[in-house]
Amino acid sequence: YKARLVAKGFHQEAGLDYLETFSPVVKHTIVRVVLKVAASNGWSLRQLDVKNAFLHGVLHEEVYMAQPPGFQDPQYPNHVCKLHKAIYGLKQAPRAWFDTFTSQLLQLQFVQSSADHSLFIRSTGSSITYLLLYVDDIILTGNDTSFLHNLIQQLSSSFEMKDLGCLHYFLGIEVSSHSRGIFLHQSKYLSDLLHKASM
Repeated sequence: YKARLVAKGFHQEAGLDYLETFSPVVKHTIVRVVLKVAASNGWSLRQLDVKNAFLHGVLHEEVYMAQPPGFQDPQYPNHVCKLHKAIYGLKQAPRAWFDTFTSQLLQLQFVQSSADHSLFIRSTGSSITYLLLYVDDIILTGNDTSFLHNLIQQLSSSFEMKDLGCLHYFLGIEVSSHSRGIFLHQSKYLSDLLHKASM
């Protein structure tokens, strides 16, 4: 059982409380291409999950909200809170998170792909790393395992995240690694569908 403070985003007005809300997510085609590159080169695939991703987003607009119920200041009951970081429920929370994460990657010498803004590439000398971002799910691969390990540590120091180890499941697709390559399937999705239909 968890409780979370959520903003009443439906009270926000476009142009006043927020400007942009769109946050890019990686395309399925790009995921398959990166998996193909990793499989043909024998690179390991790692998966990370960012905990409470939207809470990391830094706000660029001025956003005020009422004091949370049960946490009002008795001395200043009519005061409001000015938000510096996004919270769940805000219209711009996904965009703020994406911008914050992107700026962190750019500082780590990653380049944002023009083909897909959720694909980040770092190429220095013989080392190459690919990072795919889908909201709070991350896939990492590359030819430099020591850099991948350091990158995970660096990202974990900036954002609270969980290292899920080798890639097994992403966007409804199961990933099984074999000596001959990578096998993608949706067995779990199909069995859940059959179970739901009592078949």
